[in-house]
Amino acid sequence: MKLCVRLMCLLLLVSLVASIGGCKPDPKTLKVGLVTGTVSQGEDEYRQAERLKAKFADRLIHVTYPDNFMAEQETTITRITGLAADKAVKVIVICQGVPGTLAAIDKIRQTRKDITFIVGVPHEDPKMVASKVDYAFSTDDVTRGKSIVQLAKQLGAKKFLHYSFPRHMGMEFLANRRNNMEAECKALGLEFIFVTAPDPMGPDGLPGTQKFILEDVPRQVAQHGKDIAVFGTNCGMQEPLIRACLDAGAIFPEQCCPSPTHGYPSALAIDVKGMAGNIKAILAAIDAKIVEEGGAGRFATWAVPINMLLIEAGTELAYDIIATGKKPTEADIKAKLQALSGLSPQMRKYSPESNFYLLIVGSHIFGKK
Repeated sequence: MKLCVRLMCLLLLVSLVASIGGCKPDPKTLKVGLVTGTVSQGEDEYRQAERLKAKFADRLIHVTYPDNFMAEQETTITRITGLAADKAVKVIVICQGVPGTLAAIDKIRQTRKDITFIVGVPHEDPKMVASKVDYAFSTDDVTRGKSIVQLAKQLGAKKFLHYSFPRHMGMEFLANRRNNMEAECKALGLEFIFVTAPDPMGPDGLPGTQKFILEDVPRQVAQHGKDIAVFGTNCGMQEPLIRACLDAGAIFPEQCCPSPTHGYPSALAIDVKGMAGNIKAILAAIDAKIVEEGGAGRFATWAVPINMLLIEAGTELAYDIIATGKKPTEADIKAKLQALSGLSPQMRKYSPESNFYLLIVGSHIFGKK
């Protein structure tokens, strides 16, 4: 009798364990949430999200943060936290990490400890980002403070003009990049010029900023000569900067978010719809147009669209986490970036104890033989 009772207890225990194991969700049913800007805020990012949505279908939920994200942080928080309402969402990827991102993460973690957060191009305090986000990625803006000026000199610059506004200069990475640019200009014998442009989040919006750039670049070139390199810290500046530099004969070494598709196609009236995702074809089309308009050897960018790369890498890493149940190592991350870009980006940590990675990818000079 005692043996029968023991056997029954054992069978019940085995059954309980089996039932608990059976409740474990199939990784194929789990989802990733993806947050990007809109087409007007960052077409590269939005189009990449569209491609990833087509690939992963219902397993990817894509939402956008508002265009005027500085004034609508509550909307950003609502859209990010809304993803966590779906219990099948196990990883949330955000690029760019606009203000409101960390508040949303804090709010989600009050009820969902099981979500991993991957953030590209965070706008908020990097120390806070490093402490709150599982994985973060951004361009290595501090190092770019030197590399962009070095590239400008290589392209023939004798002066370096930096456009920005107080909001951006209040961000640690951007302020440090600006300081490094000025120091590198001094070291290389270039004159550094800082010009305050209207903030696109200000009363005149992005149109006011773009109008200022189109009108001010010719004035600066008339005053300082054509061997002046021009750089601006805002995405919406890039198209007018490229167009104005080409028309005035100035030098344009790199965008704020370096990418072949950032500003160049629209500034040069190149239709890239039929080349979607074909970066080599896009680079070739830009090369031809820059040469045709007399800018050969004076315009450049990175060989890959960095924000698109961060979105794709972040999303692929998210599905790796879901499939394996393991967090990627630094070596895993580097291998993923190399596989997706076909290049070997330089990568370093913001701080030794963090998973906040800063990246640099090599330059492509248009019209260079």
